[in-house]
Amino acid sequence: MRIALIILHLDPRRGGAERYTVDLAYALAGRGHAVTILASSIANIPDVPQPSETPQNPVSIKLHTRGMTRSAIYRSFLDSVDEHLKRNGYEIVHAMLPVRKCDVYHPHAGMAADALRRVSIFKRIQNVTNRRGVYANIETMLLEGKKPPTVIALSDTVKKSICASYPDMKEEQIATLHNAVDLEKFFPHPTHLAGHTNALMVAQDFERKGLDPTIRAMAQLPDASFTLTVVGKQDPSDYKKLARELKMGARVRFEGAMHDVRMFFNTADFFVLPTRHDPCSLVVLESLAMGVPVITTVCNGASELMKDGEHGYILKDPTDASALRDAIRKMLEPHIRIKMRDACLALRPQLSYAKHLDRLMAFYDHARSQ
Repeated sequence: MRIALIILHLDPRRGGAERYTVDLAYALAGRGHAVTILASSIANIPDVPQPSETPQNPVSIKLHTRGMTRSAIYRSFLDSVDEHLKRNGYEIVHAMLPVRKCDVYHPHAGMAADALRRVSIFKRIQNVTNRRGVYANIETMLLEGKKPPTVIALSDTVKKSICASYPDMKEEQIATLHNAVDLEKFFPHPTHLAGHTNALMVAQDFERKGLDPTIRAMAQLPDASFTLTVVGKQDPSDYKKLARELKMGARVRFEGAMHDVRMFFNTADFFVLPTRHDPCSLVVLESLAMGVPVITTVCNGASELMKDGEHGYILKDPTDASALRDAIRKMLEPHIRIKMRDACLALRPQLSYAKHLDRLMAFYDHARSQ
């Protein structure tokens, strides 16, 4: 099958949709499909070992864009996508962001219309001409057109937002497909119990993912043997300053962007991501697959695959600093982490990337039959 995957930027080090797209491209190629990734910018993609039966690696094509503003560049990207699709015959067009035409729409950041609705009226008016507004307009035209695509929701929470934004959509047009994990790649590591406890956060938007409250919660737990490792591309200057002000400078370590985060899971005792919004955090699922319990929130679609108190802790309110502090305090108990580790490992079959791919192929077949 000839498949086009569409994403605006392609840099797997940023995680999220960009890493998912690369992983998906290689997984589809591993099943014998011809895969092309279309993007406006493409970072160097490290070589990914391929099974011997793979006929070819995915092809990445950087499409021409122009414009002085982000919205103008985005519209130019859409024009280039349209032009490319006219010249090349694909059996499936799978888009990770709003485009004018596709067979499968897979919004990793949530619905554009829902994001626009959450801002104030004043900002909504301003957004009409910027990229957020353009996203919402393109998405509306795509989903309310004559032949709307199959829409993949990363969680039941996202599915509810889709139904709220587009109440006229048919139920069979929307499917929930949580993110998944390559279980051979993300394999469990030995339990860490000796003296030192290391928490891990992997994130690209430190503010939204809750780094500030995490550092503040740590400061209320003056245990010198408890540290936090932060992995992410964002400039950490403000958070380093906060850590110093709270006398936590030596206990919070910033590692920058990493393509392969497995080495950090291997030394983590638990994972913390008190996010305000996350359709389905892939790093949370990778943590669970490696037997590392997680602290996150109900605002994270990945929490739908967890049980509070069994695989970690699910905070009801991402702004509840005392609840975050108490969850971290419990995680400092080795016997709690041992019990949770066993529960996390029992989740591994549910997180399988092979099962994820099987379901996705069923969506492709359904889209082709329409």
